Amino acid sequence: MSTDVAGAEAPQVKGKFLGIFICWLLGNGSLFAWNSMLTIEDYYVHLFPDYHPTRVLTLAYQPFAFGITLIMTYYEAKMNTRRRNLAGFSLFFLGSFALIILDIATKGRGGLGVFVGVCIISAIFGTADANCQGALVGDLSLMCPEFVQSFMAGLAASGVLTSALRLVTKAAFESSKDGLRIGAILFFSITCLFELACLLLYTFVFAKLPIVKYYRSKAAAEGSKTVASDLAAAGIISDQQAQVEEDPQKHKRLTTKELLMENIDYAFDIYLIYVLTLSIFPGFLSEDTGAHSLGTWYALVLIAMYNVWDLIGRYVPLIQCLKLTSRKGMMAAILARFLFIPAFYFTANYGNQGYMIFLTSFLGLTNGYLTVCVLMEAPKGYKGPEQNALGNVLVVCLLGGLFSGVVLDWLWLIGKGW
Repeated sequence: MSTDVAGAEAPQVKGKFLGIFICWLLGNGSLFAWNSMLTIEDYYVHLFPDYHPTRVLTLAYQPFAFGITLIMTYYEAKMNTRRRNLAGFSLFFLGSFALIILDIATKGRGGLGVFVGVCIISAIFGTADANCQGALVGDLSLMCPEFVQSFMAGLAASGVLTSALRLVTKAAFESSKDGLRIGAILFFSITCLFELACLLLYTFVFAKLPIVKYYRSKAAAEGSKTVASDLAAAGIISDQQAQVEEDPQKHKRLTTKELLMENIDYAFDIYLIYVLTLSIFPGFLSEDTGAHSLGTWYALVLIAMYNVWDLIGRYVPLIQCLKLTSRKGMMAAILARFLFIPAFYFTANYGNQGYMIFLTSFLGLTNGYLTVCVLMEAPKGYKGPEQNALGNVLVVCLLGGLFSGVVLDWLWLIGKGW
């Protein structure tokens, strides 16, 4: 494999737009199954009214997503990125298929046993997320920033697509007998097909794009071992051991701990963004916003508005004059978001649904915007292997924030029978 990247402008840009689109689809696939489970919360609340399904399923998902990502980040330098991604998308596909089989086998009946089965599948989705999200963010961090932005936008777009699909299926089957269940089964059938498409795209298309081969070859030349399988899938074999012996200084990299210490503010930024967001979304929005004129559509509308504005927020940093690059500015904006907690509390108790929809939209906008600002800025100035490691570290912080937010979300239930 040639390690000379000088004058390689052609492979550096060839296939870029297709790569951006595939990153967007892979971002979708990394959360599509999980968002599908969240978006049919009205069906699960109907089946399991006594078990707080929105909160419990999230609590089943997050420890696996966070714990496994933490372990994989510790061993990141030795991990096979390709195997992680293939395992992740395979689990998303099989878990979605298992939800359909479980529902058909039990004929749409509720009960504790069925709920435990759904919780196990939620944990499988968490395991899949740990494989995909950390591996892909790390891998894309060593490529052009647009790939990371597109992947993160895809994560948000999965929420928009699932919300739109759920609104359509709910409207189409609401008046029919057993319509809620039919809509949910159709929903997960679409999810299965989408996850299979993502698996095939990553397996056979993405690795062979010239721009992807260029950046992975560059990372391998700088000492990265995580890209070897993907390069082999693209027909490129590297002899890294010979390169290390030839120039050992060139392959030295900062340790994961050193990277964390240099970027501790970014780590806290991404953690605090998701602590705040998940302490409100989706549990509080699904169960604690009172009764309004929209009736059973109210929670679905709130979740849909959050997802739409989260997606919009992830594209705002592409406008250079609106992109936040100051590290202190990011921290100030992230800390200011904690004002959402009293704002949501008073709006839920004293405001109307219009104010709640506005607040939810602004929550989504700031979540998407600040997430992309942090993940686009943090890897700048590092070698490929260091960018990959830092991407994995930031995903651990993100999932740690998600997990903490899910736990804190239960505090809204104080004084309501708990």
